[in-house]
Amino acid sequence: MNMGDHSEVSSAPITPRPMTPRQGTPPISAPITPRPMTPRLMTPPISAPPSQFHSPSLSRSPLLISIGGDQVEPAGKTPKTSKTSTPRTSRTPNFRTPIIRTPRFITPLGSPIRKALRFTKLDPQDAWLPITESRNGNIYYAAFHTLSSGIIGIQALVLPVAFTVLGWTWGTICLTAAFIWQLYTLYLLVHLHESPETGMRFSRYLQLFNATFGEKMGNIFAIFPIMYLSGGTCVALIIMGGSTMKQFYLTVCGGAACSPNPPTTAEWYLIFTCAAVVLSQLPNLNSIAGVSLIGAVTAVTYCTMIWVVSVAEGSLSGVSYNPVSSSSEIGRIFDVLNALGIIAFAFRGHNLILEIQATMPSDEKHPSHVPMWKGVKVSYTIIAMCLFPLTFGGYWAYGQSIPSDGGVLAALFQYHGRDTSQVILGLTSLFVIINAVSSFQIYGMPTFDDIESKYTMRKKKPCPKWLRALIRALFGFGCYLMAVALPFVSKLTGLLGGFALPITLAYPCFLWLKTKKPKMYSPSWLINWGLGTSGMGLSVIVIVASIYVLIDTGIHVSFFNP
Repeated sequence: MNMGDHSEVSSAPITPRPMTPRQGTPPISAPITPRPMTPRLMTPPISAPPSQFHSPSLSRSPLLISIGGDQVEPAGKTPKTSKTSTPRTSRTPNFRTPIIRTPRFITPLGSPIRKALRFTKLDPQDAWLPITESRNGNIYYAAFHTLSSGIIGIQALVLPVAFTVLGWTWGTICLTAAFIWQLYTLYLLVHLHESPETGMRFSRYLQLFNATFGEKMGNIFAIFPIMYLSGGTCVALIIMGGSTMKQFYLTVCGGAACSPNPPTTAEWYLIFTCAAVVLSQLPNLNSIAGVSLIGAVTAVTYCTMIWVVSVAEGSLSGVSYNPVSSSSEIGRIFDVLNALGIIAFAFRGHNLILEIQATMPSDEKHPSHVPMWKGVKVSYTIIAMCLFPLTFGGYWAYGQSIPSDGGVLAALFQYHGRDTSQVILGLTSLFVIINAVSSFQIYGMPTFDDIESKYTMRKKKPCPKWLRALIRALFGFGCYLMAVALPFVSKLTGLLGGFALPITLAYPCFLWLKTKKPKMYSPSWLINWGLGTSGMGLSVIVIVASIYVLIDTGIHVSFFNP
């Protein structure tokens, strides 16, 4: 090679490129003029299996080499964009697919990952509120809460009163139909808690209603019965618990032997309220699982003791099972409807099902409705084993002589207070008190949650402990004032049952129709439309009938005189 050739080659400096020489072409030997440039540390590419190129964690990595072979530069670096340079050969296979800029879930594991991400869409405010503050519940917690808030309890004690109007046949039919009906609507609510389409969890009944029908409709049709079932039930529990405390005191002390000046009824209400307020300081719904367990055990125990003692003592002499009938035809019709309201009042607790389910963890693989429904089935099996014997045994033992105020518990003390062991009567009263205190906690929790949500929405921070304690104390003593001012609330059972009836028997059917949109005229469509419209119609006529009965028979109203 001569000097001219050498000069000609050296005048064009060549940038070294990692290329493999082609066969048949001799390598070119030429001097290379070094290019002055700042030393740059090259980030080594990541080699990943082909199945992981669409993984979210890898596609978002700043070190990942894109599918087209271009290296993704680290943050703060300007990528090299030379059109004349020859593309470099990467160490990973060169798959000719579009560049991935956002994660795409197209692998077999993609769909579950996408659904799992959707199921984690939770309101951050939920972590500050007592219902959803803790989400480590399980099937046992669900069973305890459902038993404590379910049918058994003080509301079941008045069921035999409905039989005094309906009689054996129609009473049994109506009670069985109502039990099956409310169990079906309970199934609907449990499966409406989670939305697979949006990933939302509806942790409160009112939240589900507003999301389905709008906030305006919720304020008109849902907020009053839901808040009544929370606050109104707490007022009824204070009346029942305080009265039973007085009865327990008289049973244990044998009349006025213990003290010449025993507490008055209003003072017994206050003692019960103080106990309930102290227990209400437990922070969230999961923290009262033990309280609900105690309440459930005591409810099952005293319901069993009442019907066993009543049946063991035998029916009253001259007992009558003929339905009580009014003198007029219209009066008989309204009496029957009022009795249906009493049955409806007993089947409450649906306003707490979504709240109970909200305490359980949930994801796409393990949705919360599976353990929740198992817990509901266990609890309602126990409820059926207590409810039907209590109703049938109480009506068989006392017939038409069952007091309308207090139900079968009042009948036990009235007719067997002297010939029954005082220990059994004392234990029965004690278990009623414990169950009432326990139920106060779970029925008051939606109101606690609603009040605290107003604070957290305004302040954007959790409610401090001192304010939480103050809110719950004010709620408890507010219920006490209502109990003292309206001690005749227990006589309004049928009327209040009519107001609460849509929450249990009607609204879940309409929520299912609106959310799931079953095919028109399909069995699901027909069943839910039939039950929903029947529930709303029954609610209206029960309210009207209860008002008529109150006007016709009269009610002794004694404000601030329990």
